[in-house]
Amino acid sequence: MSRQNMTLEQKIGQMIMCGFQTPQINTEIKTLIEEHHLGGIIYFRRNVNDKEQVGQLSIDLQQYSKQFTDIPLFISVDQEGGMVARLDWDDITLIPGNMAVGASRDVELAYEMARICGEELLRMGINMNFAPSVDINNNPKNPVIGVRSYGECPELVSEMGAAQIRGLQEANVSASAKHFPGHGDTAVDSHHGLAAVPHDEERLFAMELAPFVRAIQESVDCIMTAHVMFPAFEPEQIPSTISRKVLTDLLRNRLGFEGVIVTDCLEMHAISKEFGIPEGTIRAVEAGADLILISHRFTEQVNAIHALVDAVRSGRISEQRIDESVDRILALKAKRQMEKLTAITENYAEGFGSESSKKAVQLLCERSITLVKDEGQLPLRKDERTLVIWPEVRQRTEVDEPIIQAYTLATALQPSMSQVDEYRIGTYPDAAEVQAAVAHAKDYDQVIVITYNAVSELHEGQVNIVKQLTQHSNVRVIVASTRNPYDFNQFPEAKTYLCCYENRPATMTALAKVLLGESPTVGRLPVSINETYGFGFGQQLGSTVQV
Repeated sequence: MSRQNMTLEQKIGQMIMCGFQTPQINTEIKTLIEEHHLGGIIYFRRNVNDKEQVGQLSIDLQQYSKQFTDIPLFISVDQEGGMVARLDWDDITLIPGNMAVGASRDVELAYEMARICGEELLRMGINMNFAPSVDINNNPKNPVIGVRSYGECPELVSEMGAAQIRGLQEANVSASAKHFPGHGDTAVDSHHGLAAVPHDEERLFAMELAPFVRAIQESVDCIMTAHVMFPAFEPEQIPSTISRKVLTDLLRNRLGFEGVIVTDCLEMHAISKEFGIPEGTIRAVEAGADLILISHRFTEQVNAIHALVDAVRSGRISEQRIDESVDRILALKAKRQMEKLTAITENYAEGFGSESSKKAVQLLCERSITLVKDEGQLPLRKDERTLVIWPEVRQRTEVDEPIIQAYTLATALQPSMSQVDEYRIGTYPDAAEVQAAVAHAKDYDQVIVITYNAVSELHEGQVNIVKQLTQHSNVRVIVASTRNPYDFNQFPEAKTYLCCYENRPATMTALAKVLLGESPTVGRLPVSINETYGFGFGQQLGSTVQV
């Protein structure tokens, strides 16, 4: 179907991307496709059970849509890797997150991770990935980006982001650089409130915008907006998603981006609470957005579609403005040949989680482990009593680890050591849990404390465990952070500290090899922990690397 033959309602449907609530087609998504001409779908954990089910769901959605139009659906997901992975089963290849990639400094492996991810997504019928995040994490207090960033240096973020864009798109999956113009230097999560980046234009072009400029040079298919205010570009107190000065004047005209501009979800409070979703939809289109993402509630999705149609009918938005976006959307769907979707076959499983793919992941994980400090405690003594204190994530969120991991550092260490035990705590241990952990640990010779966002005030119990254990000279304490690397600032007295950037099984295997002295520590800090341990710092046992 060409744009010239489409009704206004059909064109506006192409500009909307929605989520739905079930792992199979339900009445609501059928209604959006049939009655509202929906052009895009986004998957969340609620939609996915296993790779076969996801592949069949994608086929079912495309076939249902084909009854009403010959324009294929965008089917998208947030599969950044690491902690942001909607699909995280053992029989697919789960790639590391961005900060681990940044710590490895390995551009070729960064590309390979994204290519592998793209090929496996496409086999499940997913043709668009909302990745990579090219936000620069130059604010340690950022509550939403953190390890989703490659680091604090624009050159590193630009290089790794470009490599992963290339990998995804060479697998014929649309990449989406996010969150424009940059969500890294904020201390507010736009899921919950409205943040601002107050810097001047010169600083923004040198820092926040640099990875997006590189992404455009790499011909990235999509750029996702940030619900963040940038007063240097937009004097009104409105987020970039609904700012014409940001999306059209800056991104389109000054930076020359010709691809599809997609909004972050308009149900996030920075939009929904401040402006309302229907009005936010209209303003985003007025600003220059092509694809409007409304992830969760059917009523809001329908209201937004009606509001956009009414805005054109009333003359608030011209139909020419709609046509511009539809042309870009149709061009991308044709470019990526999204009408092609191979049916699931008997050998379907062979395209996932191959040995070569998992070896590549393991290699990158090993290259990411960063030794920040060691005062002669490594490698571990294999014949001594060893305890791993493990903070388990007990509540799943949409951008968080799976709950209660079976494979932990203790699992990885046990085959090589005479005695390794594990003591599990929550990520928010209270005083009683702290005291119980410390008392238990005193019976061991060496204790490895795994921390998970201990830098947060909410996780002070983790900090107290480290501090109390380091006061006992008869216990050697090794600390390894498994998310943000800034934890070390809470307990600088620790004699040994390593950064892992995530707690996934491949990373824990890599950490075990480092602790046992079986693998060199070649990772380098992608962010500055403090003045002593700055960007590029990394140690090998007995030596230091600083770049």
